[in-house]
Amino acid sequence: MADETTRATEAQAAAPDSARATGPALVRLDRVNKHFGPLHVLRDIDLTVRAGEVVVVIGPSGSGKSTLCRTINRLESIDSGTIELDGRPLPEEGTALARLRSEVGMVFQSFNLFAHKTVLQNVTLGPTRVRKLSRDEAQQLGVSLLERVGVANQKDKYPAQLSGGQQQRVAIARALAMKPKVMLFDEPTSALDPEMINEVLDVMTSLASEGMTMIVVTHEMGFARRAADRVVFMADGQIVEEAPPSSFFTNPSSDRARDFLSKILTH
Repeated sequence: MADETTRATEAQAAAPDSARATGPALVRLDRVNKHFGPLHVLRDIDLTVRAGEVVVVIGPSGSGKSTLCRTINRLESIDSGTIELDGRPLPEEGTALARLRSEVGMVFQSFNLFAHKTVLQNVTLGPTRVRKLSRDEAQQLGVSLLERVGVANQKDKYPAQLSGGQQQRVAIARALAMKPKVMLFDEPTSALDPEMINEVLDVMTSLASEGMTMIVVTHEMGFARRAADRVVFMADGQIVEEAPPSSFFTNPSSDRARDFLSKILTH
């Protein structure tokens, strides 16, 4: 473990500036630790994500990827270390935390749409209640975002009437409706049938090309190759390696990453 930790530090230091210097630091984690009982799921995590950067987090199951993602908007608390968004520490609770969450869009594995509300109502709820948009403004915004993700023709349906891929695209539109500074995606395609995965990844690739700051936990290596500015590889609660996808997938620097890639890229 000590050797992997040393390699992790070296790999992070060696990650080229070109992969990071896309804008000012927007998300910063410094020596973040998290336990679930005796299980140490995040171990001294240091990570900086710059405005406009797309960071894809990959690694074996149980490596801490989803927990890392969920700490960034305090869906999971941390035991030690600091997390900053746009230069400000994450609030612990209350209205300041609610305000922060309105600036961090989150898309989950399960779509988490309100079953009793229409597609358009799901998208407009946040802007009217939190951003205080008028009903007409929110409706106009909602329709434009549903068009952007390719489901505007479903706006009057309920979530149960949509495919999984359509529901996930609605969830993305709902997150975008809050005009977030950063979008977090926690394995957004893992609950989808194979034929629906690409329609969601296409929307995410489009967002990436438009300059949205994104942190994406995924098993979709094709998306990581295509859309990421930087790949972060985690194992055993640590960041073992981070690098641009061109170098990570062709010449990973750690034994752990090489072993992981040899298993997933040959099946």
